[in-house]
Amino acid sequence: MNTALLRERATVYGQLMRVDKPIGTLLLLWPTLWGLWLAAKGRPDWLVLLVFVLGTFLMRSAGCVINDYADRHFDAHVARTAQRPFARGAVTGKEALLLAAGLALLSLLLVLPMNSLTLLMSVPAVLLAATYPYTKRFFPLPQAYLGLAFSFGIPMAYAAQTGRVDSTAWWLLAANLFWTVAYDTAYAMADKPDDLKIGIKTSAITFGDYDVAAIMLCHGVFMALMLGLGWQLGLGWPYFTGLAISAVLIGKQYLEIRTRDRALCFKAFLDNNRVGAVMFASLLLEYGLYLH
Repeated sequence: MNTALLRERATVYGQLMRVDKPIGTLLLLWPTLWGLWLAAKGRPDWLVLLVFVLGTFLMRSAGCVINDYADRHFDAHVARTAQRPFARGAVTGKEALLLAAGLALLSLLLVLPMNSLTLLMSVPAVLLAATYPYTKRFFPLPQAYLGLAFSFGIPMAYAAQTGRVDSTAWWLLAANLFWTVAYDTAYAMADKPDDLKIGIKTSAITFGDYDVAAIMLCHGVFMALMLGLGWQLGLGWPYFTGLAISAVLIGKQYLEIRTRDRALCFKAFLDNNRVGAVMFASLLLEYGLYLH
């Protein structure tokens, strides 16, 4: 195989993995880091940190490949996805499945140095990531299933860092699940006309005229759970300042999604990266100032 062909295949595989669109990796990474920092009280094991950062990238990439494989007959009919590799005939199903399997295997090799509880929890994590794309065929709220998949790094981080999963991890998982439903419903609003035509399920379609209200309600539950978590753990002003800034950022998203403009809804989805980053920065500052 010549160099030009290798470069072309690498480009296509990178597009399948969304290497050029890191927003999904970041939205998966932030809550995992929240969990790791809380579990370690700001002093994570550096091997655990490295494993979870690399593992997040690999699992998100594998999930994207499986998603495109599952949607290979739909993407050509959706404006935003019409240029993806399957939609334009640049990749085969066999290639995609082999790529996804390779990424999943690398993820497994990464967690092998972790404890047995973390290894055990990696099984449902992989199953959630692999099956999510198919829930859009029958489940009216696939964003909730995605929320579970995008939150599973939290209890895994607790397991890897402390050898157990306490109630705080599940509380944080619940908060992140609502946050994921909120931002991914905004994402689904951008595709709503196309999704209605091809007949797949999304929360934006299920919520109907109440889509904006449902998004803000989910954001509200997320903020309330994060507030309660901070109070329960006795966190200080850096954490609550981060929470206040996040509330302002979320309020700004309301001004965008209420128009139901497709471009603005997609922008609101992207802006959640700032919320995740602010909350992580608040934990860095919290444990940098207060040695709990």
